[in-house]
Amino acid sequence: MPLTRDKIIGHDLERLAFRFTMLSGDEVVQCQISDAAMDELAGMQGTESSARQAQFLSLRETIERIASDLYDEAPRFQGYVVRIFMRHLGR
Repeated sequence: MPLTRDKIIGHDLERLAFRFTMLSGDEVVQCQISDAAMDELAGMQGTESSARQAQFLSLRETIERIASDLYDEAPRFQGYVVRIFMRHLGR
């Protein structure tokens, strides 16, 4: 079952990733995409932290589709976090 859109959490400077949530029915699924993967999708490098939310919004549909596909392939357990890295792009 595909995940559906939920909330934007924001950029995590410590993990160099943008965090967001999606829903699987009523269950909240934590998701994140690495800065490198988001830059690759945007065709740029070194996006400033302050510009990450705008970048995420411009790529949101693609990022959420990738997250949903990864979730469908993943083992299901409580607390699973969908993490998108560069290796997941170009599938």
